Amino acid sequence: MVSAAGYNVLVERTAGAGARSGDSRSVRKVRRGELSTFLKSRRARIRPEDVGLPVGVRRRTPGLRREEVAQLAGVGITWYTWLEQGRDINCSVQVLDAIARALCLDGAEHAHLYRLADVPTAPALVVEEPVPEEVQTILDHLHPLPATLFSSKYDVLAHNAAYEALYPLFVTGHRNVLRKVFLADECCTPYPVNSEPDHLARMVGYLRAAYARNLGDPEWTQFIDGMVSDSPHFAELWARNDVALPVGRTRVVRNLAVGTLEMYMTSMSLPSIAGAWMQVWTPSTPAAWDTLRTLLAMTEAERRRPWAEHVERVHGRTLA
Repeated sequence: MVSAAGYNVLVERTAGAGARSGDSRSVRKVRRGELSTFLKSRRARIRPEDVGLPVGVRRRTPGLRREEVAQLAGVGITWYTWLEQGRDINCSVQVLDAIARALCLDGAEHAHLYRLADVPTAPALVVEEPVPEEVQTILDHLHPLPATLFSSKYDVLAHNAAYEALYPLFVTGHRNVLRKVFLADECCTPYPVNSEPDHLARMVGYLRAAYARNLGDPEWTQFIDGMVSDSPHFAELWARNDVALPVGRTRVVRNLAVGTLEMYMTSMSLPSIAGAWMQVWTPSTPAAWDTLRTLLAMTEAERRRPWAEHVERVHGRTLA
């Protein structure tokens, strides 16, 4: 039996759920309208001869016909017509990929097609291109502040000389910061587990949020499976299912050449490169500034010597 007050609450909750459902349907309808307009515009810009089709003599409008797009994509003309009309039909990633190829979409347009078609598990489209020269110029001009460009999986895509001096471990060999932090001996990592547990948890939380945008991507699946298998600590943090954003934080960074520095981390997204973001480190105290200046004033040999001696003394091998 529901009381009058309880009934009113139930009605309000039901009405609220209905409103949210209505909002969702409205958003989906708008998105489908955008999809319709987008497909028509992409179809109109392609000449038949560009895709190996005869030009013909009875074309009243520029571009391809719907049936030609359907033919090139290997889908039914009725289904494609419904899609272009903005009807509420289901779209698989494979079919959308075929349509993207038929319409000669670039990486940004392909990703836009996924979003408009409301495919939640579509793999991220990352075009493998060199980091633009102007981005490297920006990083270099941030000196003496250490700065780097990361992928969403914490791969070091680019960095400046100050970052290399502060984090020599991160820019040698396989340049993935997560693997270097979680798989290196604790005496060698810049973020000791005991002193920076929250930092490591937030790194994994950011990775979890990025992973959700790349569900179904084999490269991501392989990376996560490898990290879980190779690092029990990472596996523990990953199992928490926490999510986070790379916001600014004060960190204690350890460098064997000069000791520890208290640094403030600032993160910025870089929309021009899919999934990339920039990280800049600023000394948070006068003492940290002095330590950073001391580090940057050293020669490469002077900075390398403490690391080489440590590796030989503690680990019995030569620094690569």
